[in-house]
Amino acid sequence: QLQLVESGGGLVQPGGSLRLSCAASGLTLTYYAIGWFRQVPGEAREGVTCITSSGGSTNYADSVKGRFTISRDNAKNTVYLQMNSLKPEDTAVYYCALSGGAYDDYVRCLEYEYEYWGQGTQVTVSS
Repeated sequence: QLQLVESGGGLVQPGGSLRLSCAASGLTLTYYAIGWFRQVPGEAREGVTCITSSGGSTNYADSVKGRFTISRDNAKNTVYLQMNSLKPEDTAVYYCALSGGAYDDYVRCLEYEYEYWGQGTQVTVSS
């Protein structure tokens, strides 16, 4: 059974850091591009960052570039999102997702290109 479980969310002060994890079971992450998305009430889901199946290429939204870093550990079947210099605007539910196809050389963080989704983890940035 395929399952993606996000963890690591919580309450953090502005300027602080969090590391989110997405652990996969029932599949091998090696064969998928992976994306992190976020959503707040009343707004559309936003692509935050994504990484190719090979891990050789990444993409970031302008709003997080320079502050967030995506990485993957295929041996642990886990993907991570390191979030630094957090801002109140980063408050959202964060989801990890796997692509529906193979993306070995390039990747986009477009929601419609991703097929398998986790349940999300809440990140709240507030003083």
